[in-house]
Amino acid sequence: MSSTVSRRNSCRGSQCGNRASFECHVRRRGSSCSYFSSGAQTEEFSVSLSQSLFTITLRFLLAIDLWLSKRLGVCASEESPWGSIRPLVRLVEFSGHVVPWFIGTVYTLLCGETVAEQEIMLNLALALLLDLFLVRVVKTLVRRRRPTKNRSDIFSNFFVERYSFPSGHATRAAMCARFLLAQLVDTTSMRVLVVGWAGLVSLSRLLLARHYVTDVGFGLAMGYCQYSIVERLWVTWDCLQDLLLMRLQERLSRVYGGLWMAEWKH
Repeated sequence: MSSTVSRRNSCRGSQCGNRASFECHVRRRGSSCSYFSSGAQTEEFSVSLSQSLFTITLRFLLAIDLWLSKRLGVCASEESPWGSIRPLVRLVEFSGHVVPWFIGTVYTLLCGETVAEQEIMLNLALALLLDLFLVRVVKTLVRRRRPTKNRSDIFSNFFVERYSFPSGHATRAAMCARFLLAQLVDTTSMRVLVVGWAGLVSLSRLLLARHYVTDVGFGLAMGYCQYSIVERLWVTWDCLQDLLLMRLQERLSRVYGGLWMAEWKH
């Protein structure tokens, strides 16, 4: 009888020990899993927090851009606070358009008296074409709409594009100003005049509510860098003549070869 009781007690003790060890093992696994899960949650929280901070900062800067652009658009229409000087601001705007610049450059190129003048005007014309191409590419990629405060008129319906970023007037003003300062302007008074003109053209885009502040700022930086490309890819008059002469020789050789083949067949 005593042996039977002792066997039952030993079985109960072993079962209790196994159950205790199993519960301890489960608790350890649970604690480790909770540790790893809390670590993963902390990591995910930090990533989401960093993303939210970036998004908040971007939205804050965009809000400042919109607010400042709205405050500067004082010549957007005749009813604006400075609507009386709108024609003068539009005249400054027109001075930075590509049409008068390209026409004047081509005219000076054709009427140039020296080879040096023609070479400078040739590279200025190529720089204007490069500016048009790069601005169009960036605008097509970004596709930022123009400010809603912008008032369309007869001139803007023909020449103003739908997209806003970057400002083509700002890129052209910065590039042409740097081009003139490096190639043509050599006096202090003219340098001040050229820099002031570039600043007024860029400011006119904000006063007329054509662009946002970031459009004009990026356009100025982009135009300043464009001249570096033009300076590196500078086309000399001798190089252009050699290239044209090479093209002419290739075309003449093709025409002569075609005539010789036609005579040989006959």
